[in-house]
Amino acid sequence: MREDVKTYYGETLQQSSDLQTNACCTGEEPPEYLKPILAAIHDEVHARYYGCGLVLPEQIGGLRILDLGSGAGRDCFAMSALVGETGSVVGVDMTEQQLAVARRHVDYHRDKFGYKNANVTFLQGELEHLDQLDIPDNSIDVIVSNCVINLCEDKTAVLKQAYRLLKPGGEMYFSDVYADRRMPEALAKDPVLFGECLSGAFYWNDFHNTAKACGFLDPRLVKDAPITIENNALKAKCGDIRFFSATYRLFKIAALEPFCEDYGQAVIYKGSIEHHPHSFTLDKHHDIQTGKVFPVCGNTWRMLHDTRFKPHFDFIGNWGKHYGIFDGCGTTLPFDTEQVTSSGGACC
Repeated sequence: MREDVKTYYGETLQQSSDLQTNACCTGEEPPEYLKPILAAIHDEVHARYYGCGLVLPEQIGGLRILDLGSGAGRDCFAMSALVGETGSVVGVDMTEQQLAVARRHVDYHRDKFGYKNANVTFLQGELEHLDQLDIPDNSIDVIVSNCVINLCEDKTAVLKQAYRLLKPGGEMYFSDVYADRRMPEALAKDPVLFGECLSGAFYWNDFHNTAKACGFLDPRLVKDAPITIENNALKAKCGDIRFFSATYRLFKIAALEPFCEDYGQAVIYKGSIEHHPHSFTLDKHHDIQTGKVFPVCGNTWRMLHDTRFKPHFDFIGNWGKHYGIFDGCGTTLPFDTEQVTSSGGACC
């Protein structure tokens, strides 16, 4: 499948309009502050863009970013404007034709953003084998990826490599395609469905369990949207399998717990994250308004306290008392709270 993917993205697809589904297309409107940055990116780079979401995380000025499956470099060049001259962006892709497009426009974007030196580099490599590239352990602040991990046959290896490269407190912020069930073997081997980012989609629950096993102990869903298949032949192949485009945050924080535990903690957002003065959205269930005391579980507290977001919050509480599972986190006491009587009985 790896060679099929190289051929599909290097030769078969020449521009985004060649795709047969909207799985690898970004439908959401970018925020206002990103529009002039995206407008400055070279037309050829835009034409070879196959992402399924916006993977431009908050507060990345001065950081070192790694883009897994960077393609023609659209997201890398956009992030180069956001990290500034003190930051850097590294794009990794295995497709020579895509890398050629990205590399010939490095100087163009350096000049466009007014930098003395280019802050973007591109490396050729496979995401399952990032250890073969000259990237030190614990050296990356944020890893992004845009609709590419589904194209990798060994997804566990990719997540393990990402965890190894991230600094403690670092984050993997990425969009990809997910399915509501495991893929039948016949579909998983279909080269067109695979290239269209469908048959390689992670079953969402397998993704959660795999991420946890690789060290990302509390995956956080940021946003999601259903994927439509307009090609009738491909739709017929997929049957009633449902696909979704989703963006997740994965934090490298060793102290995270398997569930959201309540320690009576809260945070207050200062409104100081760039471009987010009124609220900060950590994930789909945590839209934290500026100035308001916001109760959080222990894991959320650490995701804000032990990461680049710490200066932008005031923190209330400690770890002195545990109150059980955090209310509303989807895991409840499994036992009956009232005595059940019956005429019979049994031992264990």
